[in-house]
Parts: sequence; structure tokens; C-alpha cells
Amino acid sequence: MPSPSTFDHVPVLAEAVLSGLAPLAGLLAERPQGGVLLDCTLGGGGHSALLLQAHPGLRVVGLDQDPSARVAAAEQLAPFGDRALIVAANFADYAPAEPILAVLADLGVSSPQLDVAERGFSFRLDGPLDMRMNPTDGETAGALIDRLQEGELADLIYGYGEERLSRRIARRIKEQGPWGDPARPRGTAELAYLVAGCYPPAARRGRIHPATRSFQALRIAVNDELGALDRLLAAAPDWLVPGGLLAIISFHSLEDRRVKTAFLADERLERITRRPLVADETEAAINPRSRSARLRIARRR
Repeated sequence: MPSPSTFDHVPVLAEAVLSGLAPLAGLLAERPQGGVLLDCTLGGGGHSALLLQAHPGLRVVGLDQDPSARVAAAEQLAPFGDRALIVAANFADYAPAEPILAVLADLGVSSPQLDVAERGFSFRLDGPLDMRMNPTDGETAGALIDRLQEGELADLIYGYGEERLSRRIARRIKEQGPWGDPARPRGTAELAYLVAGCYPPAARRGRIHPATRSFQALRIAVNDELGALDRLLAAAPDWLVPGGLLAIISFHSLEDRRVKTAFLADERLERITRRPLVADETEAAINPRSRSARLRIARRR
């Protein structure tokens, strides 16, 4: 397991989160006993630390299924003592024990998960075909590939990755299998090379790696990310006090469309952000992974 120092994750849209959740000050002023923010994707604890520092009456319950993240968050949040509670959980399976002032979810894969080859998320670093947020539970990406028929894999890559070459890629992947056999280890670099070979030579040299969409699709499927988001969007408004805030940072159109649609259609919610908040030029230059981040915020009626 990576050490806490290895899990060095810069929180995206930090200023936007602080300003967007500024109404917490008013909610806390009405509650001398304080109140709770639920951080559904705690990661290294960056967003929670900023919010705890900004709002002295606030407590945070932070969820994460990644043990490396929880270790790092415990170190980051230690100065706040019992104002921070860290829970090993997937937000899709969690229900808070008390009314919540705000719910925050950062749906992105953290930098340490991408940069540690052993986690299997990266097509730039060779590692096992894993991709599980919780590395001790569930089906790996390699096992998923082997279980699916070619047509099912093509549909998955197209549906979750919006990859126009999905059928060609699925055919090539299945031809070269199996991928999840422990006796014959296959890695992310081999899969990425194979996917890139499905593209014309000129298209392999673009800014976006040819395997990006296929890897996204597999990661989403392995972790049921869209299903978990749908369950969060359905349940979270009922967790909130009147005037409570729901803030979600998404990183691709499949997530952002779901959030936008839910905020528009849910009678329990009132949109605060008509358009998503995005990184400014300075943040985008310092942290390139923030360029695709989109923050939407709604208020409980």
C-alpha cells in the first residue's frame, strides 16, 4: 500500500468549492451545536481540510473505499481532531445517521491512483489490469474483459467511453485474450498498446492517448461508477436539511449530464449554479487534471 506521502492529491476547484459552499456559514450560524458535511469521496482529505478550516463549527464525515486514501486523509485531517470522522465505505451504500448541512462528491480518479502503476488505472504506466477503487473487493478489469462477450465489451466501451472504434477495439481485445488469468499476467501497457493499434497512425499522436476512452469505460464498469452516482443523486436530497447544499464535481460528459438532469428534474432541489464552475487558467496550468472538472451545486428546498 502506498504511504501517505505517496498519496499527494491536489484538490481540484478548491476555490470554487469554498465559494460555492460559503452558505455553510449561514447554516452553521443557525445551529450553535454545529453541523455535518458529508464528503462522499474523501481522497486525501484536501477539500475537507479546506472546509473545516473555513468553518469552525463544521464537522466532516468522510467516506472512501480506498485504504491508501483513508491513511492519507487521516494524516491530513489529524489537526482537526474529532471534527473529522473517516469511514471505510462506498457512498452508494452509505446512509448518514443525522441530517446533513452539505454533501460533496468529487467523482474524479485521484492522482495517486493514476500514478501508482500497481492500481492498474493508468495506460501510461504498466501495471496489472485491476482498476478497482477498493483493491480488496470486486471484479478486476481483466476478469471483466474475459467474462464479457465481444459484443457486450464493444457496447461497454461505446456506452461508457463514447469510443467510436469500440467494435474494432473489442474484437482485437478478445482475440488477444485471456486478460485475467493469474497464471499468465497481462498488464495495462499491453492493453493500451493494443487499443492504440486500432487507430490510424496519425490519430495515435494526438493530445489525448488513444486508450483514454477505453480505459475510462473499463474503470466505470469495474466500479459501477454511474450506478453509484445515480443512487447518490436519488438519495442525497433527503439527507439534507432545508437549505442544505449538494455539490458534485464531475470529469466527463456521462457524469455531468446525469448531475445536470437530476438538478433540473428533482423537485427537492433548486440549482445554485446555472452553468458548471470550471478551473481558471492558473489552476489549469498548475494542475492539468483540473481542466475537465465541472462543479455543479444545488440547494435543498
